[in-house]
Amino acid sequence: MDSTAPAIPAAGGFTLDAYVRLVNDEIGMPLEPEQVGCDFDELPDWDSLYLLKLVTALELATSRKVPVGRIFEARSLKEIYDLAVTG
Repeated sequence: MDSTAPAIPAAGGFTLDAYVRLVNDEIGMPLEPEQVGCDFDELPDWDSLYLLKLVTALELATSRKVPVGRIFEARSLKEIYDLAVTG
């Protein structure tokens, strides 16, 4: 992934590639694209502090309110991405 690419493409919405960059760059958690769909139990670095940072970073990146109550039910970063992008 090119770290110089904009987080939000001008022609579209917030992409999954931009989301992986956000997790790596903004919240500081090392994440490979193939790990996005993994259960949180399979991510060795995942903790609740990352979740708080992620919600804040997602709201800034997407200019949308993230449904925090539903985020707590998510079992993967992909589920959080889907909730943040589609509501």
